[in-house]
Amino acid sequence: MNNDVNLTIEDIYEKEFKIDARGYRPQEVDKYLDIIMHDYQVYNSILKKNNEEIKALNEELNQYKQEVRRLKTLLDTASENAAKGDAINNVDLLRRLSNLEKVVFGKNE
Repeated sequence: MNNDVNLTIEDIYEKEFKIDARGYRPQEVDKYLDIIMHDYQVYNSILKKNNEEIKALNEELNQYKQEVRRLKTLLDTASENAAKGDAINNVDLLRRLSNLEKVVFGKNE
């Protein structure tokens, strides 16, 4: 399907059909309505595609938010343990944060 829209709102509003002895020419009206129907199909296709993309991006965002919350909890726990004098596995914590940064910000270092 072509994504080129043929009509603007002004085009539709300002359209005047020629009147013959029996009224509007049916072929002219039908042709114009076909263009309008095509445009609505294009709009609906664009809206559907955008809505699907928004849904996918929101799901991905929620996954990242959950991972950030999990890592913050892990960091808080590690900080509390450090304050109590317990040993912290800084290497593991830094590795996890680095992996999250790569996923979220697309860094491949």
